[in-house]
Amino acid sequence: MRLDEPLSDQEFDELDQFLLSDRCPEDAMTMDTLHGFLTAIVIGPETIPMSEWLPHVWGSESGNALKFQSDQESERIMKLLMRFMNEIAITFDIAPKEFEPLFCEHEWKGKTLADGEAWAFGFWEGMNLRPNAWEPIWDADIASLMHPIYLLGADEIEEEEEGLVDDPVKRHKLSIDIEANILKIHHFWLERRKSTLTPTKRESPKLGRNEPCLCGSGKKFKQCCGTEPILH
Repeated sequence: MRLDEPLSDQEFDELDQFLLSDRCPEDAMTMDTLHGFLTAIVIGPETIPMSEWLPHVWGSESGNALKFQSDQESERIMKLLMRFMNEIAITFDIAPKEFEPLFCEHEWKGKTLADGEAWAFGFWEGMNLRPNAWEPIWDADIASLMHPIYLLGADEIEEEEEGLVDDPVKRHKLSIDIEANILKIHHFWLERRKSTLTPTKRESPKLGRNEPCLCGSGKKFKQCCGTEPILH
């Protein structure tokens, strides 16, 4: 299983079913929320280690309620999660115009409408892992592009703003706006990350993926710390 390969439909369903199963806490993320969450982490201002963001995937009760049937299932689900994240990262890296948020769709009065509320909620939660780092975008000239994400994803909005999200047609419009805006949000942070990059000199030889991991786990590097998601 290569970590840079996109999930097949069968693998997508496998991860979806696990998140919805009774082996996960009731407030574990659904696939659309997870997609928004991972998108914020991928395109955001700072790299966030998996050890920090992973507990949020399982929900607030993950310490007590998360249950894997075996070590093999745990490893399998972790790799599916990483590939799901890497698929987002690779899309933004090589074909950003092909990126599509994973929105739900609902039938309403004979029309199929997009509902990006769960996706936006996940994106908002991803932003809140580094709220201070995200601050510059709210003062930038593209701040208005964040407004649809705020309206659909924030835990609380102003009372006078509730009329902007109170029916499916309005939420559909905001969802379409998010899809249109996300590339500019990505570009905003991409330019800033590029401007802060400085060349670094390697102080020691590169660790081979088949060598023992330096963390002391006893596992090969590729099976331990070397399995971190591919971030850009």
